[in-house]
Amino acid sequence: MNDGVLLENKVRVWDEYEAIHDELYYGKKFEDHLDLSLSEAMHLVEREELQVNDNEKELEQEDLFSRFVEIDDEFAQKYAVYSDLRERGYILKSGFKFGAHFRVYPRGVNPYKEGPKSQKEHTKWVVHAVPENHSFSYVEMSRAVRLAQNIRATMLWGVVDAEKGVTYYKVERITP
Repeated sequence: MNDGVLLENKVRVWDEYEAIHDELYYGKKFEDHLDLSLSEAMHLVEREELQVNDNEKELEQEDLFSRFVEIDDEFAQKYAVYSDLRERGYILKSGFKFGAHFRVYPRGVNPYKEGPKSQKEHTKWVVHAVPENHSFSYVEMSRAVRLAQNIRATMLWGVVDAEKGVTYYKVERITP
C-alpha cells in the first residue's frame, strides 16, 4: 500500500507511485512525485491501494471523506460520479479546462500514449457532476456542450440522487 500526504486540495505520493500512474492511470506524474485529485485519492483508499496522512496522522476512510467535503463542497457528488465510472472500467482525468469535472476515456485505452496527436487516445465524454436538485441556465448548458464538442467529446451530466445513485444525461447540439 502506498502512502500519500494531503496537501490543500490534492494528495501527493512520493514513493513507488509508478504503478498507480502507469498501470492504473491515476494522477499527474512529476519527476519525483505523483499528484492525485481528491476523487482519485478517495478511490484508491477504498481499493486499499493508498493510505492518506495529514500532519503525520493516518486518516481513516470516513474521516478522509469528511475532510475532502470540507475542502471541496462539491466533492460528494463528484466522487459519486467518479467512483461509478471507475468501477465500470473507465479512466477519468480532470475536465477543468473544459468547464466540467471530468474527461472520460474508454475502457482499455492508455491516456498517456506517446506519439503524434493523431495517434493519442481521445476523450469520449466530458462529465459534470451535479446533485439532483441542481438548476442551471440554458446558457450554462449550451456552453458545456460547445466545449465538449470542441474536443469531439459528448457532454454528460452525472446527476446524483440522495442515495448516491448516478443517472447520466447526454446533452448534445443538433442542427436542423
